[in-house]
Amino acid sequence: MQARISKSAALATLLALMAPAISQANDEAPGLAPAAFLPMSALPKSPALDVSSLKINKPAKLAEDDAFREKDVWGRIRSGYAIPDISNELVAKHVNWYAARPDYISRTTARASRYLFHVVTELEKRGMPTELALLPFIESAFNPQALSSANAAGMWQFVPGTGRDYNLKQDAFKDERRGVLASTDAALSYLQRLYDMFGDWQLALAAYNWGEGSVQKAIKRNQAAGKPTDFESLAELMPAETRNYVPKLQAVKNIIANPAQYGLNLPAIDNTPYFTAVDKTSDIDLTIAAHLAELSVDEFKALNPQFKRPVITGDDQTKILLPKANAAKFHLNLAQWGKDLSTWTTHKITRARESIGALASRFHTTPEVIRQANNIPRRSLLKAGSTILVPKISTSASIDISPEVERNATVAFEAERERTTSRSGYKLAKGGRAAKSGPVALVKARVPRNAVKGNHRKNHD
Repeated sequence: MQARISKSAALATLLALMAPAISQANDEAPGLAPAAFLPMSALPKSPALDVSSLKINKPAKLAEDDAFREKDVWGRIRSGYAIPDISNELVAKHVNWYAARPDYISRTTARASRYLFHVVTELEKRGMPTELALLPFIESAFNPQALSSANAAGMWQFVPGTGRDYNLKQDAFKDERRGVLASTDAALSYLQRLYDMFGDWQLALAAYNWGEGSVQKAIKRNQAAGKPTDFESLAELMPAETRNYVPKLQAVKNIIANPAQYGLNLPAIDNTPYFTAVDKTSDIDLTIAAHLAELSVDEFKALNPQFKRPVITGDDQTKILLPKANAAKFHLNLAQWGKDLSTWTTHKITRARESIGALASRFHTTPEVIRQANNIPRRSLLKAGSTILVPKISTSASIDISPEVERNATVAFEAERERTTSRSGYKLAKGGRAAKSGPVALVKARVPRNAVKGNHRKNHD
């Protein structure tokens, strides 16, 4: 009995001493309950009470320090798993699939090493489960250039409409659905909104893949039938892709939790930022930016995949991402750069169906250069109103592309048609050449040549 009294007294003294620190934690961590410790009456009555088992909320700064104590980012992800596990045949199937493909795991985790520190840090700031950092493993294999058949783009696979809902800019020069910072912020905001809607992370994930409206309908259907509405109970109502979605993430969670169990090795990812943001002060060619940072163009694009053209335009808020060491090199080399940073400007097409060849001659370049810079297919004609990139000439050497031009620029083209009517107004025989003999080969065109062109233009505009 004496032992019980002394332990209770010691615990009371300890909690009294901890009260100021706990109060400070509540002040620094918004959203915590007003009382962060238990009253004595609520404590378990046990002679062997272990004070270390009491969970005390830590100030945000201490939580951040704890994150940096992990040796690598994988450890941070494992320690923040918070979505309930599932275990079924689909999970086992996907675990086996991944485990049987070590080369695929190696390529995907190597790509992920550029982005994971940032994603995990953003998840921790929001208090979200850290296994959500593994979702791009399922969506895109951490390839920010990924594009699905449904036109979903980037590491987090946003379709155009949802991207616009979350303020991801999409224009002729950039697509922020691919950008590391913007798309991650949008994806986490979207996932948090879905969790707030359903109160369940597995259903939130299903909605991320299938759409919140579809999940809501499935829930109502099961409710009407008196059935449960958890993910596994709703799975039979889902399309195959969604039914497999959460099990795939669970499979990746299992592998990341214990890769050696599956005969796999994960690359070490230092628990430090991989990249830093650098301000852009004026238009700069993508190749020149990579050169100044002493990076390959491929590595530069891996960190800045949102830029669609060979020149990085935009206002002073546009930033580029560089590894920390290369950011220092970029600033040093930029200070010593004595040439133009951009070799491109824009040109608006005013004539109907202007040829690439004529433009190339006008701007002292080749048709192929203009096609590549503007993603124009071969044998295409530009339509009036299009705004395209062309090499700078002396009169525009110091002028940057304005934000208004960037926002409003469009490129429209149509297939170049083979001439099917001779200058004399006769149709040519099949194959585009007149027959060598015989009157059947030449048939007078039924409508004037200009009218044919006009009708064609009307049908394709």
